[in-house]
Amino acid sequence: MTSPHPWHWVSSGPCDPAFNMALDEALLQAVPRLGRPVLRFYAWTEPAASFGYFQRYADIEQMTPLRPLVRRPTGGGLVPHDDDWTYSLVFPTGDEWYSLRATESYQRIHEWIQASFTSLGIETALAPACRKAQPGQCFRGHERSDLLWHGQKIAGAAQRRTRDGLLIQGSVQPPPISLKPASWHEAMCEVGRARYGADWVKGELHPTIGERAQVLAAQKYSQPAYNRKR
Repeated sequence: MTSPHPWHWVSSGPCDPAFNMALDEALLQAVPRLGRPVLRFYAWTEPAASFGYFQRYADIEQMTPLRPLVRRPTGGGLVPHDDDWTYSLVFPTGDEWYSLRATESYQRIHEWIQASFTSLGIETALAPACRKAQPGQCFRGHERSDLLWHGQKIAGAAQRRTRDGLLIQGSVQPPPISLKPASWHEAMCEVGRARYGADWVKGELHPTIGERAQVLAAQKYSQPAYNRKR
């Protein structure tokens, strides 16, 4: 365990697809002045699908009937957002997570989620190797270190490192058992405290972050020109 240090814990609740992506980018832009990691849990006001920054829109629209489609600020494949649980993590450049290789931070976040499920009595495993499926669809098949439940992928993530910090966006397709998202949120925070020294500061972030997210949602993530840029 590392020494205790402040982390922000934010529960955004249901937001529209464009705002969800915009707030994650706004947090990444703001993390240098926040100076501490942020864990955000959020949901969706309507069924939607997000897709990786480098994917082609023409390919994605053939893969899913879900609409709207929104391009993420991170990479990865197509992710359906209907009943999933979504989260993001943002780290400043001075944090240990920022210095990890992408494969290491990917494994670490899924070990964190695995430990949270274990504390709730749900046994999962990290995928030891890739199992390829239809290209571009995040939950058809799996990558190494994805989280599996009975051999089926239930958690994946995508990342982006910039000079501001590290952004991880993740989705959990919860196993078909009786478990509320709030229970998982609490378990994640307990594991974060025990493993990574997260001294949680729970509540709202500075209003300017939300204001920046509103601008990004209106001018970028809700715009067909951006989502169809490839």
